[in-house]
Amino acid sequence: MNQKERMLAGLPYKGWLDGLSEERLACKKKVYALNQLPPERRGEIPALLKSLFGKTGENLMVEPPLHCDYGWNIEVGENFFANYNLTILDVGKVVIGDNVQCAPNVSIFTAGHPVHPDSRNTGYEYGIPIAIGNNVWIGGNSVILPGVTIGNNVVIGAGSVVTKDIPDNMIAAGNPCRVIREITGEDRAFYFKRQKFDPEAWAEVKEAHGGRFNRCSDS
Repeated sequence: MNQKERMLAGLPYKGWLDGLSEERLACKKKVYALNQLPPERRGEIPALLKSLFGKTGENLMVEPPLHCDYGWNIEVGENFFANYNLTILDVGKVVIGDNVQCAPNVSIFTAGHPVHPDSRNTGYEYGIPIAIGNNVWIGGNSVILPGVTIGNNVVIGAGSVVTKDIPDNMIAAGNPCRVIREITGEDRAFYFKRQKFDPEAWAEVKEAHGGRFNRCSDS
């Protein structure tokens, strides 16, 4: 195997060999072009993201600056949004589902290094894939570490360090990130803590879902 093949297989590899440095440079050029766009040209961002990422939905937006290693090793679904300063170290595959929102300063790290200095100083590193499901909201300053899977409909609280998998339909937070509670139908009625949607906004929420549920019901 060459070093790129080793990287993609999740094996220890050396990142300056077999064309990997050149691929990172090509990514940096695309990222630089995106990050230097003047505000009045932000409408060009989706097209630049589609040329950078390996796979995207039709609708997506990232507020610059964005940082990543390769770009082509990132897949995002429909309606992806990331606020300022998203960092993705995509030496391992990063797959993100539909309707995912990232607050400012979210970091997604597939990359790592051996713990023992004798091994680490050889220059070997690794990338372990990360998967994020549909309808996920990741709070600001959160860090997602190598090998983590985040399930569907999950909320990650601000400042979390996600070291282990998070199941579907959970609110999780902390360092290390832990499940706090399950998200239920009763949560639909509230927009912040125990503050309920006002009637005008609630009517719009219901309309968006075909009026299929009440304020405190899954039905």
